[in-house]
Amino acid sequence: MTATPVLALRGISKRFGAVQALTDVDLEVRAGEVVALVGDNGAGKSTLVKTIAGVGPADDGVIEWRGRPVRVDRPHDAQALGIATVYQDLALCDNIDVVGNLFLGREITRAGILDEVEMERRSRELLDTLSIRIPSVRIPIASLSGGQRQTVAIARSMLGEPGLVILDEPTAALGVEQTAQVLDLVERLRERGLAVILISHNMADVKAVADRVAVLRLGRNNGTFDVRTTSQEDIISAITGATDNAVTRRKARTSNAEDHA
Repeated sequence: MTATPVLALRGISKRFGAVQALTDVDLEVRAGEVVALVGDNGAGKSTLVKTIAGVGPADDGVIEWRGRPVRVDRPHDAQALGIATVYQDLALCDNIDVVGNLFLGREITRAGILDEVEMERRSRELLDTLSIRIPSVRIPIASLSGGQRQTVAIARSMLGEPGLVILDEPTAALGVEQTAQVLDLVERLRERGLAVILISHNMADVKAVADRVAVLRLGRNNGTFDVRTTSQEDIISAITGATDNAVTRRKARTSNAEDHA
């Protein structure tokens, strides 16, 4: 790939007191590409996502957006660039209908009054564009299945016309049919030319939709793999530390040398 990445992280590091959560992490994702971010619990995935989303700014390193360095100190900074994040808890309101959830915080008004007709029209248009099928845009979120809720949360992230969508464990706790719905939507996001970062523990999901897999281990890069040419066993080995990427070993040696200097 030679195209300029939509997002590039260069040497990202993050510390919480005495704990070094991320050390010199690199990551790239391009338009029309799904990059799976994987790693064991405590590998640094959530911390890295929060860094990109502006929730927990990095201590060191550079974030590049479409080839130029940018600062992402707040969630507003990320949203203004075109970075949308769908967290695992979805942040949906069960007692509000689909339209209300899609436009929550972005309500359309006319003469100071909510324009329900226009919001409903745009909701139908958005869901149709993404091929999302739900019984009605006027039923409460509580009436939808887990998979349908997830697709609504992803659809909501599209209202700002982002260039990058981050999905945090989108198929966690979903059944087979609901998982298939969500993975189909991920593929449609890629077809629309979006860059997608998929955080997942499910290797079957990763193999199904990701183009590349970036492995984090103990807060460091431990390899980036082409899904088409890499076995699931090789990826799992990188996750568990059975195999260490050369970058990880080199950085670990450098860190140890500095500690003993």
